[in-house]
Amino acid sequence: MNRLLLRNADGADPGGSWNRDPEGVHDAEGANRRQIARVGLRLFLVVVSSLFFLFLIAFVARSQMADWLPLTEPLAPLSNLRPLWLNSAFLLLSCIALQWSRMAARQARLGATVMGFALGGIFAIAFLAGQLWVWQQFVAWGYFVASNPANSFFYLLTGLHGLHLLGGLIAWCWIVAKFLRHVPVAQLSASVDLCAIYWHYLLGLWFVLFALLASTPQTYEAIARFCGLR
Repeated sequence: MNRLLLRNADGADPGGSWNRDPEGVHDAEGANRRQIARVGLRLFLVVVSSLFFLFLIAFVARSQMADWLPLTEPLAPLSNLRPLWLNSAFLLLSCIALQWSRMAARQARLGATVMGFALGGIFAIAFLAGQLWVWQQFVAWGYFVASNPANSFFYLLTGLHGLHLLGGLIAWCWIVAKFLRHVPVAQLSASVDLCAIYWHYLLGLWFVLFALLASTPQTYEAIARFCGLR
């Protein structure tokens, strides 16, 4: 009787808002969380970019000193770039697999999402293993961290990049654990999306590092002159 009295002229029930299905509210909250996560990731990538930019500027400036011994000389470790190209291929395949998983997650295709996501992590681990093998080759040839500034920067830049990828793999393991607990793919779509974005960023950053590390002293000199460092 009270409900009937509360109905307004057009038949609407003012109390109906209290009985509304809460799924719309949950969807809005989920969208807000996804947006916050995206903004947080972008801010983090800006910080990472600034860090690497400063290191690259220091790298170019230091390369103009007389004690710099290039790593691309005929008998130096980077005279043969095939191991780094192989590692680059691993990271590229990792990004392709994660992009595949990202697209499959948007279409709610569980099998393709899991397969692409698993392959993305496996190829990323292969990249890190390949980078460690390159480090072992440096040590075997006597190119230690403190032997020369060029060596130090190589270990520093590749090591920092590897640490950021390792951090991404920790997040990857966390998402894999959710897949194993049979969390619906719709709930993991945003996490897969952010993981793929992070991997794409690391791939682009790696190619910048690779291009610089594999360059000649003449290239360093030209960059230094352009930047006003010489």
